[in-house]
Amino acid sequence: MDSFASNGSQVLDPDDPTVTGERKNTLDDPEDVERACLKQMNYKARRKLQQRVRIEFNITSVINRQKFLMRLAKALMTFGAPSHRIESQLLSAARILEVDAEFIHIPGVIICSFGDQETKTSEMHFVKCGGRLALGSLHEVHQIYRQVVHDEISARRATAKLEALIAAKPLYGSFTRCTLAFCLSALICVLAFGGSFVDMWIAGLGATFLCLMQICVATKSQLYANVFEISVTIVISFAARGLSSIRSQIFCYTAISSAGIVGILPGYLILSSSLELASKNIVCGSVKMVYALIYTLFLGFGLQIGSDLYLLFDQGARRDLAALAARMMTSATITGTFVSDNGTFANINHGDPLEGTFTFVSGAPYIREHIIDGCYRPPTFPWYLQPFPWWTQFIIVPIFSILSSLANLQPFWTVELVVMVVISCVSYAANKVANHFIFNRSDVVSAIGAFAVGLLGNIYSRKMGGTAFTSMVTGVLFLVPSGLSQAGGITAQGNGIDIGGAMIAVTIGITVGLFMSQALVYMFGSRKNAAIFSF
Repeated sequence: MDSFASNGSQVLDPDDPTVTGERKNTLDDPEDVERACLKQMNYKARRKLQQRVRIEFNITSVINRQKFLMRLAKALMTFGAPSHRIESQLLSAARILEVDAEFIHIPGVIICSFGDQETKTSEMHFVKCGGRLALGSLHEVHQIYRQVVHDEISARRATAKLEALIAAKPLYGSFTRCTLAFCLSALICVLAFGGSFVDMWIAGLGATFLCLMQICVATKSQLYANVFEISVTIVISFAARGLSSIRSQIFCYTAISSAGIVGILPGYLILSSSLELASKNIVCGSVKMVYALIYTLFLGFGLQIGSDLYLLFDQGARRDLAALAARMMTSATITGTFVSDNGTFANINHGDPLEGTFTFVSGAPYIREHIIDGCYRPPTFPWYLQPFPWWTQFIIVPIFSILSSLANLQPFWTVELVVMVVISCVSYAANKVANHFIFNRSDVVSAIGAFAVGLLGNIYSRKMGGTAFTSMVTGVLFLVPSGLSQAGGITAQGNGIDIGGAMIAVTIGITVGLFMSQALVYMFGSRKNAAIFSF
């Protein structure tokens, strides 16, 4: 019995033998050929040696293939492969290697079960590891996997390559990662949150502080790692509120606080959980979704604490904010007693006091003049305090796409980087055009942008042989802060629950767009099930 009928609902790999009809010519390792030849020697002369070699050869070959499958599972989890596809890919690798295996993926763990039909026994392994998105390494893993299933290298050599890849040092050091964090937050402050030339530098410094704390403190102290997100967001929000309370109003709280923490937004986590739920993978999807929402609420809670903490010390800023909120309200409700101190209201209740709840409506509500994306931008401000002109997006978007790909550990001198940047620019353009015609619907706008990304990524994978997932991920992650900016920014009017709702709306739109584009591209042609390494 093989693992061909493990799960009928699984999406098949393009290299799966049930799709291609191919079989591996040499299941055994070339290094063991000499040992295999001993089976053909004279039986009478080498009887004992022949029995020993046959047993040793068969066991070694099967163990090497099983070891490769376990290393492949670990590599996929370590480098952030799309989790709703991991089981399908491992099953396809087991089929082509003719290993009787079953795989179960739960968050953080892959359970591998290998069966032996001769002895009627099974062996179970738990592969447990964490990881982060590493586009370059993930592409290498996919290439090694394809070499094995196309019979180009043996399972033993592939295992050695995977182990070297897992043990390799990160592509970029701490200084490079902090520089990338600074640049990304500075650019997204201008692009998505209406920040000025002055705001972008403050947001970049906040992101650099966040990255330093993550690298130098959070990774070395498990105790601090539990409160890392809340503590960092409190500091960034405290500084942003303090700067925005300066009388000249040259700093924007929403732009600085939102862009400063964009590096720890769980956009990819919510996206993968939405994709798993859409793929009917209930266990992984629901667990990740709940965790990501609680994580988002932590961020909103930290932003609110930091803002209120500063206002506790600066009573003048607190009064100004309260006065501004009162001016922007169209009505006010007061409960109490109304007593007339002259004869103006003598005809009301015979001049006696009135008790109850009174609602006062403003005849001329406060006009939000010179407020752009939540920031005060009067025309008297100089150029460095104004939003960037529209034509600068043609320069900033490609630069942001390149830096975002590098931050996700994509090597620089590769063709894939060019493809990522092109798809990401199309993603932003589709998002902008959709938002111009559709107002206050971040989910629909994100779905249109994701549809454009999925269309290009899957066509690139199908027609040019690239990896759809790694080429699309930069464009998809670009949609998360862009969609949130349409939903009112990450601060979401000071309500942490609204942040979670905004994240869900954006990612559901992205999920729908990705699946629609994938279904459209793979609806025609002979390889209709070939979307294994896509979203």
